[in-house]
Amino acid sequence: MPGPVLPGPAPTGLFEAYIFDMDGTVYLGEEMLPGATRLITELRRRGLPVRFLSNNPTKDPRQYAEKLDRLGLPTAEDEIVNTVVTMTRWLQTHHPQAKVFPIAEEPLVRALGEAGIAITDDPAQIDIVIASYDRTFTYAKLQIAFDALWFHGRAILVTTNPDRYCPFPGGRGEPDAAAIVAAVEACTGVKLSKNVGKPDPDMLTAALAGLDVDPVNALMVGDRLHTDIRMAADAGMPSAMVLTGDSTADEVADTEPAHRPTYVLDRVDHILPAALRAELGWVE
Repeated sequence: MPGPVLPGPAPTGLFEAYIFDMDGTVYLGEEMLPGATRLITELRRRGLPVRFLSNNPTKDPRQYAEKLDRLGLPTAEDEIVNTVVTMTRWLQTHHPQAKVFPIAEEPLVRALGEAGIAITDDPAQIDIVIASYDRTFTYAKLQIAFDALWFHGRAILVTTNPDRYCPFPGGRGEPDAAAIVAAVEACTGVKLSKNVGKPDPDMLTAALAGLDVDPVNALMVGDRLHTDIRMAADAGMPSAMVLTGDSTADEVADTEPAHRPTYVLDRVDHILPAALRAELGWVE
C-alpha cells in the first residue's frame, strides 16, 4: 500500500478497502460528482470493498441505497453505514435494556423499534435521551428531555452526530444535531455523554466490520476536515480530502499536522494513481 505523504500528491497504489463519505464526496444534492461513478465501478470490478458513511440520521441505509441507485450507482444496503446504524448498534451493545427518548426523525425511531429497543416519552422512565438531527423538533420534546435529565436526573444525553449544520447545494444549509444537543445542554446543564457519528472512530470500525482489513490498509475519503479526516486520523487510517464539498485547501494548511489528510485532491477519482487512470483511458 502507499505510504503516508504530505497533503497534495495523489496515491501511488491501491488500498485494500475504500470508505467514502457521500454528500460532497460522491454526490452533491441530486447529482453525482465528476468521476465518482466510474471510480467506484472500477474499484468494485477489481474486487476492492467499498463502503459509504454518513452522519445524517434522517435517512436509513435502504433510503441511501435507493438514492445511489437513482443516481446511477447500484448499491447494496450493507455497503452503507450511517448514524441510524451506529446508534442502534451502540445501544444494543452497551445499553440493551435501556428505555430511550429519541429527539429524532422517523428513520431512526423506526430502526430503534425494529431492533427491539424500548422507546418512551415518560420522563420518569427514560434512561437515555438521544439528541439527533430533527426537523420536527418542538418545545414539547425539549420539555420531555428536560424532565428526564434535570427533574428526574436519571437519564444520560447522547447524540447521533456532532454536526452544527447540514450543507445544501448552493451554499445554504440547515441546523443539524449539534443545535438540538446545545438546546438540551443549555436548559439542563447535563453534558453530552456519547457521540456515535463522525469523527468518532467507532464509525470506521462499523464500516470495516467483516472485511478483515487493517485500518492502515484502507482509505477514508471525505470532504470535511473536522469529521471525515479527523476520524481517520484518530483511527490511524490514511485519508483523502476532496475539494468538492465543505472544507478547503486553506483550511488544511491551518490544521495541526496530526489531523491533516494524507492526500488533498481536486476530485474523487484522483484517488486512483495517475498511471492507472491513464491506462484506463479516463479523460477529465
